[in-house]
Amino acid sequence: MEKLNVLLADDHAIIRDGLKQILADTDDLVVAGEAANGLDVMQKVRERDWDVLVLDISMPGRNGLELIRLIKEERPELPILILSMHQEEQYAVRALKAGAQGYLTKESDSELLVAAIRRVARGGVYISDKVAELMVRGMRPAGEPQPHNLLSDREFQVFNMLVMGRSLTEIAAELSLSVKTISTHKTHILQKMNLAGTAELIRYAVAHNLAGPSHF
Repeated sequence: MEKLNVLLADDHAIIRDGLKQILADTDDLVVAGEAANGLDVMQKVRERDWDVLVLDISMPGRNGLELIRLIKEERPELPILILSMHQEEQYAVRALKAGAQGYLTKESDSELLVAAIRRVARGGVYISDKVAELMVRGMRPAGEPQPHNLLSDREFQVFNMLVMGRSLTEIAAELSLSVKTISTHKTHILQKMNLAGTAELIRYAVAHNLAGPSHF
């Protein structure tokens, strides 16, 4: 049986090692390449054809949603499965709109992961029932959109990092941006959401089930 070649992109080596071990136990999937940051991903994507890219949404130096779009511009046929610590409410719909074919959280069991990779690699789409509900809800005619849906992808990323307790300096370093740029993003976020400060952002995130893990 010819194996499907998987490109695995995650900035944590321990995660990559664990996923490689899971796929090593299958007859039809093999991790044929790895990437630890956005630059590595783009380089590997350009090097050869892959059957599927398993991508962490939070890659150093590059907004994961921007990365999906860049990949799709160069390799529109490459199936992408997002594997993230972020719950579906935070990024799934945005990732699928950007061009991903599936979204799975790292809390999922190994059998579900393997099934999702197979489905996406063979041209299918993988979404959980929760993501399907979120997408249907987003297509319904409605009144005013929820404040967090007014944010751009970059602003939404900064929003998530702020509610996880990251300082402006930490966010700037992680995203390879200036503190001034992050501060500007925070100002726009507060204006768009009509909130007064970080404490109100955190309360909003908790109320809307958007509070992410303390580490990803």
